[in-house]
Amino acid sequence: MPFDLKTHLRTLVEAHAPSGHEAPVREIVREAWGGLVDEFQSDKLGSLIGIKRGTKRADPPRKIMLAAHMDEIGMMVREVVDGFVFIHNIGGVDNRQLIAQTVRVHGKRPLVGLVSSTPPHLLKAKDRTRYPTFNELVVDLGLPADEVAELVAIGDLITVEASMIELGANRVAGKAMDDRACVAAVTACLNELQRLTHTWDVYAAATVQEEVGLIGAKTGANFIAPDIAIALDVTFAPQPGVDQDATCELGGGPGLGVGPNFHPRLVERIRESAKRAEIKLQDDIIPGASGTDAWAIQVALQGVPTALLEIPLKNMHSSIETADIRDIERLGRVLALFIADLDADFLASIAWQPATSTTP
Repeated sequence: MPFDLKTHLRTLVEAHAPSGHEAPVREIVREAWGGLVDEFQSDKLGSLIGIKRGTKRADPPRKIMLAAHMDEIGMMVREVVDGFVFIHNIGGVDNRQLIAQTVRVHGKRPLVGLVSSTPPHLLKAKDRTRYPTFNELVVDLGLPADEVAELVAIGDLITVEASMIELGANRVAGKAMDDRACVAAVTACLNELQRLTHTWDVYAAATVQEEVGLIGAKTGANFIAPDIAIALDVTFAPQPGVDQDATCELGGGPGLGVGPNFHPRLVERIRESAKRAEIKLQDDIIPGASGTDAWAIQVALQGVPTALLEIPLKNMHSSIETADIRDIERLGRVLALFIADLDADFLASIAWQPATSTTP
């Protein structure tokens, strides 16, 4: 059956799996990659690693790690008072976005609720001009207080309940596009590799707990011990209030990280592969920490030559994160073509040259 990227993406983004609780998405990814890789491995934190062996393997075998995180931002129950659920933030939920959102409380059974706050009529004048803090937000499950107390406990997870929306022919919006759009791009890459020959072994890693500290990338890189790595994450697309000089155009092709977090020769070789395939890449200049899995992978072991490829995204860390399906497709294709271009001597070609001796 032909690979349907949009359907696959919908399945990924509508799943509920905040940081540290990625099992539902892990099983979706395992099923999607099942016929595309030769075996699965997992580190002890739960990152899923699909291994596709080279069709004409190098001696010794070489490993490229593709890292896309499968966790999403979310919340947990802080307190239950008189049938109302108070919440804690996990990994960067924006309290401004939560008013009137539909959420799912993962209690003894899934419970749908609404995020509410004090009605404006009852606020003091000074409080009407600001957003409520997390401490002032509650989830109303519409159930009697004793039933809520029975079904919900402190520490239970809360996630936004949102279906993926199609906006025209190519754009889609929903929760958890960060970073499941990139997980979908890895799936697209593995599909593309089925018709290509490649020398290097591909370690496709759906990593855990990126949103709370790049944790799965750290353990995953040490587990895999890759020769090179490419992290995949989202970047900002132009929209009001966003610095236009720090964005990549939605639908304009994948972003390519440029800066100290990324090996410059590896970046250049990715650029060459994309150019041969006539796929446009957009430079994303990042002069410091990228805040992505690339930041952790680069310093794993004795150092890993690392690059970053990105999907432009509007409305990041909201329930309406908006991407262009063409960027996801192109990212998967660039990855596959770059992997097919890798030969046994690739590492030597990007190695730092020793400094010329000045000793007489």
